[in-house]
Amino acid sequence: MARRKKGRPVSGWLIVDKPLGVTSSAVVNKAKWAFDAQKAGHAGTLDPDATGVLAIAFGEATKTVPYVTDALKAYRFTVRLGQATNTDDAEGQVIATSDARPGADELRAALPAFVGDIMQVPPQFSAVKVDGERAYKRARDGEEMELAARPLFVESLELVEMPDADHAVLEMICGKGGYVRSVARDLGQALGCYGHVVQLRRVWAGPFEAKDGISFETLDRMAKDRALDAYLLPLEEGLAELPELPCTAEGAARLRNGNPGMVMASDVEYGEEAWASYNGVPVAIGVYKAGELHPNRVFVLPE
Repeated sequence: MARRKKGRPVSGWLIVDKPLGVTSSAVVNKAKWAFDAQKAGHAGTLDPDATGVLAIAFGEATKTVPYVTDALKAYRFTVRLGQATNTDDAEGQVIATSDARPGADELRAALPAFVGDIMQVPPQFSAVKVDGERAYKRARDGEEMELAARPLFVESLELVEMPDADHAVLEMICGKGGYVRSVARDLGQALGCYGHVVQLRRVWAGPFEAKDGISFETLDRMAKDRALDAYLLPLEEGLAELPELPCTAEGAARLRNGNPGMVMASDVEYGEEAWASYNGVPVAIGVYKAGELHPNRVFVLPE
């Protein structure tokens, strides 16, 4: 006999406006405890010193996490010019300095080189694995590593303001796997003045915005209160990038059993990924082929 899972079968998305000084894992654990949820995960880690959107998925919504993780994200960050650190942020030790200070026009002229499909080397203090071990663990032991450059799509990178000669505030919209700290480091090198991140906020991630998120303090204060459920968003919010295909009762039954089911398509192309719904309830995610959805993820939700 299968062991019954502890907690409530909560399904949906919770958007938390993560505060400074808290790890993403700590926020997820707090949310899971506060909702007494059986299962929880998140779409995209934020460093402890970063704030903003942390999208937490409960229950069946965890099946939609990849679609939020892969979506574009927007960051606003402040670069301290004239200093490089070993962590590429303000937590590290200063390892190089420069008296050079670029003006706003010079800085703007350097930004196009960081837009489009670029290659980016992760920071030494990052979660990238080197021979099976996290890079930050080796970096803490004083080891310097040759980390391989990784592809990153940057849709835009713009200068918002320069409050003084030592600081520049920028906004970046990018795809999955981007390191804002690397952008600050590489921009400083390109300008010949060094640079590191001193403030970082994820403004939005896919369909979710920081301004709509619950605060960590509210989450803690309302823990175990069913009124928290009012902050939950439906799991289909995580599928905003995919087309929705309504299906019949027969099609829903087949899809729930993992078989291809008939859907009512409009302009969805053959082989395109989509999700099926029945009476507004998500049924499955899959690939559309000639009037049918071939499922690769099936939702177990009440009709």
